[in-house]
Order: sequence, then C-alpha cells, then structure tokens
Amino acid sequence: MAGTKDRMEKVGVFLASGIFRTTLYICLVLLILWLGKSSYEFGYNVFNQEAMSPGDGQEVTVVIQEGSSVWQIGRTLKQKGLIEDAKVFWVQELLSSYHGKLESGTYLLSTAYTPNRIMSILAGEDEEGTTDS
Repeated sequence: MAGTKDRMEKVGVFLASGIFRTTLYICLVLLILWLGKSSYEFGYNVFNQEAMSPGDGQEVTVVIQEGSSVWQIGRTLKQKGLIEDAKVFWVQELLSSYHGKLESGTYLLSTAYTPNRIMSILAGEDEEGTTDS
C-alpha cells in the first residue's frame, strides 16, 4: 500500500510541475508579446510625428523656463496639449538635429505643429512661433 501511495505522490508532483512549467511558459510568451507590442508602438510614435490636431489647430502660449531639461519641456508641451507623450518627445529630441539646442523663452505654438516643427521653433531656427526670447 505504501508503494502505491509513493507512486501517486510522484505522479502528483510530476503533474503539478508540468502544469507549473506550462503556466510559466505561457506567461513568458505573453510577456514577450506585450514587450514587443509596446516597443513597436513606442518606436512608431517616435518616428511617425503627427500633430495633435491637424488642420488649423489651436494656438497655445508656452513658457519654457531657463535651465529646463528636455524632459521638463516635454512635460510642459504635453500639459498644453501640443504633444502626446513627453518620453516620445525626449527621444525625438535626442535623435533630431535640434539635440541640445532648445532655448528658454515664451512661444506661441499651435496644436497643428508636428513635434519636429515645435523643436525647430524652440531651437530658434523657425521664428514663426517666437513671441519673446
């Protein structure tokens, strides 16, 4: 009787470990799929620059404080409704020709501007949105 009980315990442990492994593999596959999807969407947003409201848009006054980091500028632009994501803006600035060139000042920007156009204005290369430096 003890032999049968030992065999049943071994079978139970084997089945439990198999179920655990299967569940673990399924969770890993789902995690990899989620990471891939998130990475793709982030990359797509970085390289596919779109205005928040194409067409005429709405003009917004933005004040960039002296010594603001790109991250802080991105957060300000997001709060004003000019960009969708501050992290994406940070990466876009890092990869752009405007890297390290954004200046403080007061700007009149439009929700119809793409992030690249906003960066050109903040870098002083496009004078259209500058109201006061």
